[in-house]
Amino acid sequence: MTIYEDTNPKRLLDLLALVNAGDMVLPDFQRDFVWEPSATQALIISIANSYPAGSILRVRDRDRVFAARAFEGAPPASEHHTFLVLDGQQRLTSLYQAFYGKGDHRYYLSLQKLIDGEDFEDAINYLRITRSAFKRREELSYQAEHLLLPLAVLKGGTGAYLDWMLKVVATHPEDQREQLQQQLLKIRGDWIDAFERYDFPVITLSADTEPAALCTIFETLNRTGVKLSVFELLTARFWSHNLRLRDLWEQARSDHHLIERFAVDPYYVLMAIALAGGKTPSCKRGDVLNLTTDTVNQWWQRVVDALALSLTILHDDCWVLESRWLPFNTMLVPMAAALARVGDSKGVAIGSQRQKIRRWFWCSVFSQAYESSPNTQSGRDVAELIPWLEKTAANPPENVRFFRFNPEQLREVTPRQRSLYRATICLILASGDHPLDFHSCAVLNEKLLASSGIDDHHIFPANFLQKQGIDSRQRDCVLNRCLIDRETNQRISCRAPSDYMTELRQESNFPMEKVLSSHLIPHGPESGLWADDYERFLSERLQVFTDAVAAVTSPSL
Repeated sequence: MTIYEDTNPKRLLDLLALVNAGDMVLPDFQRDFVWEPSATQALIISIANSYPAGSILRVRDRDRVFAARAFEGAPPASEHHTFLVLDGQQRLTSLYQAFYGKGDHRYYLSLQKLIDGEDFEDAINYLRITRSAFKRREELSYQAEHLLLPLAVLKGGTGAYLDWMLKVVATHPEDQREQLQQQLLKIRGDWIDAFERYDFPVITLSADTEPAALCTIFETLNRTGVKLSVFELLTARFWSHNLRLRDLWEQARSDHHLIERFAVDPYYVLMAIALAGGKTPSCKRGDVLNLTTDTVNQWWQRVVDALALSLTILHDDCWVLESRWLPFNTMLVPMAAALARVGDSKGVAIGSQRQKIRRWFWCSVFSQAYESSPNTQSGRDVAELIPWLEKTAANPPENVRFFRFNPEQLREVTPRQRSLYRATICLILASGDHPLDFHSCAVLNEKLLASSGIDDHHIFPANFLQKQGIDSRQRDCVLNRCLIDRETNQRISCRAPSDYMTELRQESNFPMEKVLSSHLIPHGPESGLWADDYERFLSERLQVFTDAVAAVTSPSL
């Protein structure tokens, strides 16, 4: 007796419609959605090019053995739902949010760039909904002026695209409409139709599949599932040329412990080689796929050594002590490429280059330069980083030269806004004399972080704020966070800050002011912390963070 009901391909838009209707849901034991928006962007690019993007495994949920929940951002799971998804949650969630306009980001396709002949990869981008530009992008007048298509339009297929197109064309001068309409119709044939035609291979298990078998299948999938990447494709291609990419990568991980500790994607090395060794700095998928064995052989070791140096600078100078606090993994690519091109430096030039890399890092993360289109940004930065690192008089990269940061954003930044949140935690770690452990008063380092249960916790406890009617976004904002060990966090519990702070102060030899200052926590006798005044505390800490950002992004760094 087979456990398979069918193994037929299903249209992507039909699958997303089932998610939206609550008819295809998740078992409650599935992990949460964790993909970065750049991963969603890469998946959209693959689908637009009709590349394979894996398969979906689901089971007909007749007997309701497992509790069910909806995909993140989707309406509640229907009591009469049909399918449970066992494999494909991250892909389906990311595509559902992109095509239905849900979640923290919105995705847009620049039709003007496609008209101008640019690649689809350069034309697709995303924007966090908390950014000031978001509301403008949602207005039809703005979309018409800039020929910017919200991807959410395409949940209705090409018919919805044509309706949107006619509205956009009607806003343009009459003598331009026919040409514009023909251009937008061509884009429909070249790109938009691909989304409507795209099929996912879907394996549907029978409703008679035993629960124990389902659990075993799920466990096996999550233990052995490997994401196929360009690295695997090139590993296979180069094998006949006696170039063993897998062996080279294992040697790199063995030689450089930070590459291993930060679980760097080997694809980043190939991207950096494309940037460093190409005629023009570019690391799009096509550029990497077109790498030759000669180019890889020439640049592999130089790029690996530069990648290790990049991680060393981030770890030692910027205090990115763990991979979970690296704001943008993709920033490793231009760093490694630029340092590989510059080569070994001597004397005071080494210190000068590290200072410049540090400043570029902080300016890039707080301006969120890598929030969207990281491959395009990498090409721009490498072209400007190389002369800046080589020559004293050269201009810094654009995101350093014209650095802008609105500190008020931090009031809205929670762990869900991963990049800015992580950047702020690193800023705390890197500032001043570096934060001290609340329990031992030792300087926080990776050993303490790993061994003492230290994590980012609330300063004003969440339960204390909830009782005061403070909503979850305000409670969880990064201004109310610092790194606290497990034992101290348990002592804090849901008590008012003035209460637990008084207890800490009364303990002999506890250097209250020194510890709080090290975490960039305002603590004067009139501070909001001692008065249990949350809004005053947020304003005070915002100013401290504003000064800290200015310190690490200034030319004097």
